[in-house]
Amino acid sequence: MAHTSKNKWVDYTIFGLSIFLIFCLVFEKYIELPVLVAWVGRWHPLILHFPIVLLLIAIFLGLTGKNIPRSLLVVATLTALITAISGFFLGKGSTTKGDLLFWHQWLGAGVALLAAVWYSLDGKQKGNGIASKILQVILVCLIVFTGHYGGMVTHGEDFLALPAKRTDEKIPDNPLIYEHIVGRILKNNCVSCHNPNKQKGQLLMTSLADLMKGGEVGNTVIPGDPEASELIRRLHLSVDDEEHMPPDGKKPLEKNEIEILERWIALGASDTLRLGHLEKNEPLVALVDKLMEPDPMDQWKDLPKVADSTILNLSSDYLTINRVANDSDALSVAAFLPPEYDSKYIMDLQRVAQNIVELDLSGLPISIQEMGVVSQCVNLEWLELDRTPISDTEIDILKNLSKLRLLKVYQTNIGDKSITMFRELPTLERLYLWETNATQQTLIDLKSKRSNLLIDNGIADSLKTFFVEKDSVISN
Repeated sequence: MAHTSKNKWVDYTIFGLSIFLIFCLVFEKYIELPVLVAWVGRWHPLILHFPIVLLLIAIFLGLTGKNIPRSLLVVATLTALITAISGFFLGKGSTTKGDLLFWHQWLGAGVALLAAVWYSLDGKQKGNGIASKILQVILVCLIVFTGHYGGMVTHGEDFLALPAKRTDEKIPDNPLIYEHIVGRILKNNCVSCHNPNKQKGQLLMTSLADLMKGGEVGNTVIPGDPEASELIRRLHLSVDDEEHMPPDGKKPLEKNEIEILERWIALGASDTLRLGHLEKNEPLVALVDKLMEPDPMDQWKDLPKVADSTILNLSSDYLTINRVANDSDALSVAAFLPPEYDSKYIMDLQRVAQNIVELDLSGLPISIQEMGVVSQCVNLEWLELDRTPISDTEIDILKNLSKLRLLKVYQTNIGDKSITMFRELPTLERLYLWETNATQQTLIDLKSKRSNLLIDNGIADSLKTFFVEKDSVISN
């Protein structure tokens, strides 16, 4: 007992803190903390790293057969016990304790109490025995698992998971507004700080009932009144404001997401409301439709890989090739008319045909040859063929472009046959055609069959006359 005879007060302090920690754990449900004592718990995140470092240094010295300074073990044990107790105080602030917090708390207490046992063995000159070595190994394991659960409590359950692509479930065609839309927004942006394991502001956001119950403020969501709802107020605060949600360092909600929450609350914050229940002119319909639009990056993720060197080799003064985004293999291609046109620089695009999602060949004297390359661009979404000599023959080979959304074919020789083919393009949203051979009746039929297709067939004749007369006046 040579170590303890000179520092009895340290022995008594460590013994007393150990007993107090055990008492707290055993009688937790009966304990009500005064406000000042609960405030002490907020120091837990600030001091927890200190004993971990000291204990790991002491364990390293012990397992490698080196002498462990008594003062190091004293400070490590005392701070470990204080950290575990402050963690208990912090945990008492959670009205609902989840599994992660439960295991983090008990494992942390185990680290502190084992450190106290190690201190006692060292005081009895048994610090280098086999029992002490086993205890040190167990301590390392407990520290690792305590840190693991602590990280998940603080940063979310997948904090230490291996990196993986995020796979959100597809929103159904007629979604429940709360379950499939609002709940997803809250889960992605808010639940990491408002769950049973980390209940900031005593607010749970894992269910509608918890959301309606509110937290410290109490009026998190007031059905029918988004302006009086604390959730909306905090979302609109400046990012510099301490009350802003989400807190500094976390990704803020998109404008569209905030507007969805506002309209959902304004409509009564119901969990039974479906998209199909809403009138078409209800703003929430357009907001949800926008949210349901697929991310272009997702639809391009399976495109073949294309090297920067390939893009560089194909590019020239008359052919610009760019990636649609820095980390994407989707390409945007724009061709320009050189002094002497040679179809080769268009034909060479066959190497990257599957990667082209935007293609501009306007004003080029292309033929069936170049159109054959265009037909190979099966992922094409945007195509400009205006002011080219193409006709129905060349256009017909584009009927397999199942992803085409925009097509410009004005000032070309296409006729009614092409218009009929356009009707069969399932994803076509915008069509620009004027000064073609298509008849007015065919265009009327197209509009009647494809009411969702926006057709731009040029300015009205009256406006054309106006501009001609205006130019004549200016010239005179």
